[in-house]
Amino acid sequence: MTDLQNYGPWAVVAGGSEGVGAEFARLLAAAGLNLVLLARKPEPLHATAEACRRRGVEVRTVAVDLVAPAGVDELFEATADLEVGLLIYNAGANTCSERFLDGDLADFQKVIDLNVGAALRLVQHYGRPMRDRRRGAILLVGSMAGYLGSERHTVYGGVKAFGRIFAEGLWLELRDYNVHVLELVLGVTRTPAMERVGLNFDVPGLRVADPADVAREGLEQLPHGPVYVAGGNADDVERRNHPDRAKVVLGTHKIMQKLIGGDR
Repeated sequence: MTDLQNYGPWAVVAGGSEGVGAEFARLLAAAGLNLVLLARKPEPLHATAEACRRRGVEVRTVAVDLVAPAGVDELFEATADLEVGLLIYNAGANTCSERFLDGDLADFQKVIDLNVGAALRLVQHYGRPMRDRRRGAILLVGSMAGYLGSERHTVYGGVKAFGRIFAEGLWLELRDYNVHVLELVLGVTRTPAMERVGLNFDVPGLRVADPADVAREGLEQLPHGPVYVAGGNADDVERRNHPDRAKVVLGTHKIMQKLIGGDR
């Protein structure tokens, strides 16, 4: 395991209430890092915070919506007195799965704001002091959806593609300052959020990852950016990079219909 103390004394975990975010929090608490956990729903957020406090670390919680006008500012105010050495951005959910021409543009804008706008604000705010101290790390949780177009991920796939390319550029920018940058690319992961939207985890041949496993992989690979594909999905990502884009997109579309349901 990476010596996580190098990234202390405080870590900010956006989307730190459940699933992969909660597993990040538990691993960081076990390593002795103090935590700032933020998410929209206060109940699971406080439950995860209590579990981490039992490991002997300090934990602050910030129940905010990062796409709300004052959400990011509230987080910055709550951490103004802290030295944050690690930022984990795990808040990039797909909040609108409609076909693009059927959906509300304002709803798609929220996907962009959460995955791009808020992420950039947090990275710049916490990344600048890391660069000045010449120490720290930034982990951005990405998705295999960012490697190809998908019917109900038209906007989400686009923002995830942006996130990966952004991480690669940021990695170059900070590599001489001893600030590690990693885009952790997730495939299908059995999180509470994915279970709530009714994903079919029983598709034959589907590789389903456990949140604890991918969180552990991410922290282990943190010094080895810029991109790491978790959950044993590297070969699948390689296939998605094939130059025959029609073949790749149509082939994956059949799997996605089984995963999320063709009528949704």
